[in-house]
Amino acid sequence: MNVSEAVATRRSIRAFLDRPVDTAVLRRVLEKAQNSPSGGNTQPWNAALLTGEPLARLLAHVAQVVPQGRAAFAPEYNVYPPELEGRYETSRFGVGEALYAALAIPREDKASRLMWFARNFQAFGAPVLMLIHTPRYMGPPQWADIGMWLQTVALLLREEGLDSCMQEAWAVYQKQIRECVEIPEDHIFFCGMAIGWGDREAEVNRFPVPRVGLDDSVRWEGF
Repeated sequence: MNVSEAVATRRSIRAFLDRPVDTAVLRRVLEKAQNSPSGGNTQPWNAALLTGEPLARLLAHVAQVVPQGRAAFAPEYNVYPPELEGRYETSRFGVGEALYAALAIPREDKASRLMWFARNFQAFGAPVLMLIHTPRYMGPPQWADIGMWLQTVALLLREEGLDSCMQEAWAVYQKQIRECVEIPEDHIFFCGMAIGWGDREAEVNRFPVPRVGLDDSVRWEGF
């Protein structure tokens, strides 16, 4: 698979097959991803990978507080800016509606939508969950570096035939994560990344995700 094919076939997978991932493959992917760019070569990414019993323990622990709704949320940062608007908010709202349409869950069926949202915290059935954190003093440039690393990981996973879903939603349960996974107190928890063999036939993995036009986000000067 070349880079263009990996980019074209990568998407946020929300249904995985019940199939384990070889540790050697994950190590190969992550070792290659260490070549990701970062300002000043700071390499600000840190991660813990969970599978098997440790993953099951975390999912069970979080499941206990999911029924509390927002009362149990304790993110250390705003997953979305409160002032999000315009095409940015339109894109965010649109992909959510497209997801629920693919699942045939109407807007008025809030219970079913909440039940599906809770699947975030089952890692969508993925056999591996990677949890990403970084020192609290790191700023926006270093967070951008982590994003470049995550994209590199995602594309390398595609090269191996694997899929992933980057899940900032996990940030709301950082307290529960810290109770199950060793994350330094002087680090901020960023996000999760579900990893596994995607069920590419599942409707939730097939709906279109429109992108804004190139000229809506890029300006050309001097060409």
